[in-house]
Amino acid sequence: MKNRLAIRMQVLSLAAFAAAVPTVAQERAIEFPDVDGYRTFSVDLHTHSVFSDGMVWPIIRMQESERDGLTLMAVTEHLEYQPRREDIPHPDRNRSYVVASEYAAEAGSDVIVVNGAEITRSMPPGHVNAVFISDANALLVEIGDADYMVRLRPSTPEEQAASEREARQAIEAANEQNGFVFWNHPNWPRQRPDGVARLTDMHRDLIAEGLLHGIEVANGDFYSAESLQIALDNDLAILGVSDVHYLIDWDYMPNEGGHRTVTLVFAEERSAESIKAALHANRTVAWMGNWLIGREDALMPLLEASLLLTKVERSQGDELIDIRLSNVSDAAFDLRVTSGHRFNGPPSTMRVEPHSDLDLAISGESRTSFEMAFEVLNAISAPETHPTLRLEVEVAPASPVE
Repeated sequence: MKNRLAIRMQVLSLAAFAAAVPTVAQERAIEFPDVDGYRTFSVDLHTHSVFSDGMVWPIIRMQESERDGLTLMAVTEHLEYQPRREDIPHPDRNRSYVVASEYAAEAGSDVIVVNGAEITRSMPPGHVNAVFISDANALLVEIGDADYMVRLRPSTPEEQAASEREARQAIEAANEQNGFVFWNHPNWPRQRPDGVARLTDMHRDLIAEGLLHGIEVANGDFYSAESLQIALDNDLAILGVSDVHYLIDWDYMPNEGGHRTVTLVFAEERSAESIKAALHANRTVAWMGNWLIGREDALMPLLEASLLLTKVERSQGDELIDIRLSNVSDAAFDLRVTSGHRFNGPPSTMRVEPHSDLDLAISGESRTSFEMAFEVLNAISAPETHPTLRLEVEVAPASPVE
């Protein structure tokens, strides 16, 4: 009862603080349109708090997610790497999830919080996240304190074999809980000195057995083309995550127009189960900086829903065609015309700013029905590959002169 009262007082004080924050802070919420047949949700499946090597309490992670307009988040503490064990002893590895979910219930948060953990081992398999799990403790292989760093940095074949065996045991336990398991920062220089992601035999086995479901192609401000190719070749979900340890405001500067790296998930409804099903179905796009990264079958519906042709009209008294491109998303679209059209003004490469319109006048086009094609330069559907957005143009008659 005492703990419940303390939590309630803490939530009330935090709510009072939030009420004093200017409402302009909500403008940083991530916004992308729904796509045909699905709703678009922003999720962050890789964050940390003081319960491993993060710098903030789990409630701060929840409040940041509220300000960012996230639908779902997970606090994924390192299972093995616990640098604050002496200051914050917690034999229960679910503790950060408990704190975050209690806040969500007390504050009536719209953010769905799911349980997760980071299996922290040397390569292979490296670091692996398990989310949508029921008990993180079941993923922890009991080893002595003196063996923590040995398992993280084995120096003998025997230590390496033990690390791989225990990591596999944890991954199997996560799958027994119907968790969603993905490979973290495969190009991390501490484990890949050349910064190139490569599959190992262990990863191939995990994928073949259906135990590994996704891969981070964007972690923080790092993108890996090799990770994207691994996802495409092995039917893994394409993911973007913040992997935040400090404050979102410090790492991503949302007050200056930045945003955390997230995964855009296309799901049938706003629920943890529906979002997990969409992850397993690979209906995802990573959003990092101004880059949208995903399979073409997931990326194209998002581009088509985000960039709309809202005006087409032949100018009065001449042969110019006035068109308006309207961007209803948070991304700024960099476009290069590939259909051969010319404009009376801007060059063939242009930008449509977020939540804004771009008016163009097409010159030298006499047809009343045609297709315009744009290479979307800030979208990536495969390494060094940008998708093409095609817009069907039907020209309305010129407005009568008044």
